[in-house]
Amino acid sequence: MHRRTLLALALGAALLASGCTGTGGSGRGARADAPTDPAAVTGTVKVLTQRTDLVQDGTMKRYAAAFNRTYPKVRVEFEALTDYEAEVRIRMNTENYGDVLMIPAVIGKKDYPRFFASLGSTAERARTHRFTGFTDVGGQVYGQSPIGVAPGFVYNKRVWRKAGVTDWPTTPAGFLADLRAIRARTDAVPYYTNFAARWPLTSWTYVDGSVGCDTGATTRLAHGDPWADGADLRVGDTLLYDIVHQGLAEKDPTTTSWEASKPRLAKGEIATQWLGSWAVVQFREAAEQAGADPADIGFMPFPAQVGGRYCAVVGPDYHQAVNVHSRHKAAARAWLDWFTDRSGYAADNLAVSPLKDAPLPSVLKPYQDRGVKFVELDDTEGAAVKEIDDQSEIGIYKPDYRQDLVDLARGARKGDLDGFLGGLSDRWAHARRTVESR
Repeated sequence: MHRRTLLALALGAALLASGCTGTGGSGRGARADAPTDPAAVTGTVKVLTQRTDLVQDGTMKRYAAAFNRTYPKVRVEFEALTDYEAEVRIRMNTENYGDVLMIPAVIGKKDYPRFFASLGSTAERARTHRFTGFTDVGGQVYGQSPIGVAPGFVYNKRVWRKAGVTDWPTTPAGFLADLRAIRARTDAVPYYTNFAARWPLTSWTYVDGSVGCDTGATTRLAHGDPWADGADLRVGDTLLYDIVHQGLAEKDPTTTSWEASKPRLAKGEIATQWLGSWAVVQFREAAEQAGADPADIGFMPFPAQVGGRYCAVVGPDYHQAVNVHSRHKAAARAWLDWFTDRSGYAADNLAVSPLKDAPLPSVLKPYQDRGVKFVELDDTEGAAVKEIDDQSEIGIYKPDYRQDLVDLARGARKGDLDGFLGGLSDRWAHARRTVESR
C-alpha cells in the first residue's frame, strides 16, 4: 500500500477540516442511486485517485477491464494526483472534480451534501458495510472507504526469538523489557522511529481506542483530556518517550529512512516499528527483494489488554464519493459499488474489507488466532475533535508534536515528560472551552 494511504488515514480519522472555501457544491440533496440493470448504465466517468503507483503500473486499468465485464457500456478513466489533497482542493472551487473521488480532508463533514451525492440511508448501508458513520450527515451516507486497516507493530519474529521473546508483551513495561532483551542479545536496533520521514509518527495516534478497547474513544477526545493519567494517548506517547529515552531506538533519529527501513527490518537489522496492517505487504515484499524470509515479518497489537484481551481499532482509508455535479451518477455509483464490493481491492492489499461478512485478511490472522478484539470507533464527535485540535495547534494527526516528544526523550529539547504532556493537556482544554463556547 502506498504511504499516502497512511496519511489519508491520519487525515480521515480526524473528520474533518472546517470546510472548503470554494464555490462548488451547489447541488445539495442530490442522490447517486445504485443502478439495477448493468446493461442500461452508460457514460464515461473520471476517477480521481491518490494511488499513482497503481495507475502507472496498470493495476487500475485491469480493475476497469474487470468492471467492464459487468458494465460494458461504462468507460472508466483514471487521473492519479501526486499531491492529492492540494490539487483536489483547487479543483473543488469548480464543479469539475471528477465523477468519483476520494473525499479530501479539507471538506468539513457538514458540507458533504454540497459536494457529494448521497449513497443512501446510513442505517441501511451500515447493515452490510463498515465505516459508514464516518461520512454520515443527517442519516445519509456520502462516501465509502474501499479498505480498512488496523494499527500494530511490524516486527521481525526471528530477531525477537533470538532475544528470547516468544510471546507478545501485555503491558508497556513488558514491551520495554523485550526491547532491552533485543538490545542485549542481538545486533538489531530494537525500535525504529522513522523520525525523518515524519508521517510514520502519526501512527501513534491510533493507539487511541486500542489501549482502552473503547468505541467511544473519539468522544472522549472531544470532551476530555487526551493526556490524563491512563488515557490512551498518554499511554502511547509515554511508551514512545520511554523507548527513545532508554536508548532503545536508533542513535540519530534525524537520519532515518522510510524506504531503507523496510529491507533493514526484513533482514533483521531493525526489530520493530509501530505502523499498521497496510505495511505488512510492503515489508514482506522487501524481504523477498532482499533475499530474506517474508515469513519472518510479524504483526502484533499494542501491549495492553482489557479483560485479558488485546484490542485494535479498525479504521477506514480515504472514502470514495460521487461528485454531486456528475452527469453520469449511475455509472459513477456503479464503479464505486463494484470497486468496494467486488473488485478484490481489499484482498489484493491484504486490507480489511468494508463488507462486514468478508473474512479478515491473512495479515491479521495472528490477531484472529489470539482473539484480538477489533474496535470500530464511533465518529459522531470526529468533526469536533478536529476543530479542537486545530484550535489548540497541537496536531494529533500530524507528526510535529511527536517529533518534539522524541527530541525531548533524546535530550535534544529541554524539559521533562510530565511537563510536556501537561502542556498539551492545558492547550487542549483551552481549545475545547473555546470551541464549546461558540
